[in-house]
Amino acid sequence: MDNRPIGVFDSGVGGMTVLKELKKQMPEESFVYLGDTKRFPYGSKSKQTIIELTKGAIEFLIKQNVKLIVIACGTATSQALEEVAKSYDIPIIGVLEPTANYLAQMKKSKIAVIATAGTIRSKAWANIILRKLPQANVQSIACPLLAPMVEEGWYDNLIAKLTVKEYLKNMQPVEAIVLGCTHYPLLEKVIRAEVGEKVEIINIGEHLAKQIKQLLHNKNLLAQEQTKSQKIYLTETQCKFNTVASKLLGEKIEAELVKEETELKI
Repeated sequence: MDNRPIGVFDSGVGGMTVLKELKKQMPEESFVYLGDTKRFPYGSKSKQTIIELTKGAIEFLIKQNVKLIVIACGTATSQALEEVAKSYDIPIIGVLEPTANYLAQMKKSKIAVIATAGTIRSKAWANIILRKLPQANVQSIACPLLAPMVEEGWYDNLIAKLTVKEYLKNMQPVEAIVLGCTHYPLLEKVIRAEVGEKVEIINIGEHLAKQIKQLLHNKNLLAQEQTKSQKIYLTETQCKFNTVASKLLGEKIEAELVKEETELKI
């Protein structure tokens, strides 16, 4: 048993969709969440910048004495995970592989991935899916406006509906659509209305949470129930994070501001 918390990192509120799934799968665990809201969005940044931001976040979480770190950001996973995983001894898990494993298991052949421009540009989703499922037809669709809209709380209004419709208008028929950015599950209702009931919409946080639970079980690192706690940190609090996160988790979220000059080195 290991009662240390799990660290979760994202560029903003999107990673809270992953935290929701982690808490559902492992209600006895404690969590420390870091949202880099000051430098959001990551999707338009260079690979080297994303690597440096991710390293800073990892080092902050290590100082919080976490036992495992989840990069709950599609962009940071696709651009930085391979690099940062070599630099630290702590287990660091990204969002791509668990979903790719699920797609391979279910033998999906017609797949669309929607994600930020940076993630799509990296080809990380297409590469990992085709490595595990070579016969698949993968459509990669960049949707750069969706994550900023979610940060604003615009995920179930007319603007969201029109924007999703525009991004998906040229999508060919698919069996599954992967929400390749952790902000996108908040848009699931709007996406469902656009793609219909027959298409499976894949929330990457769900498959990530299942894999992490299995990993902790295998390593005998699961926590005891009476120790659970939750801390949420942001690099900028003048945003709608608390409002969106509170609605998503169904509990009052009051994030703390990170003192970057002493606590976060980026």
